[in-house]
Amino acid sequence: MLDREFFLGFIKIHILYHASKEPIFGVEIADELARHGYRVSPGTLYPTLHRLEKEGYLESFSKVVNGRVRKYYQATARGKLVMEQSKKKIRELVTEVIEEK
Repeated sequence: MLDREFFLGFIKIHILYHASKEPIFGVEIADELARHGYRVSPGTLYPTLHRLEKEGYLESFSKVVNGRVRKYYQATARGKLVMEQSKKKIRELVTEVIEEK
């Protein structure tokens, strides 16, 4: 099994990436992460979303959907900047690791 700290790093990048494209909500991002093979419990996902919000990478808003309040998250300007800066580093890392130069 992947070490928890590395796992959370990958999860945070996925969350930030999707939240920089459009607002996301918990169940939706959990399903997206599962599609990539990450099994994330609500006890991991929601504290991660809250931490990213507290650190200024995400902001949230609530919306009523089918009579229920749903909390959405979207990347802040800071979150989008970090995502853009991360893309180059991710590309370099993947190239190095996959090609094993």
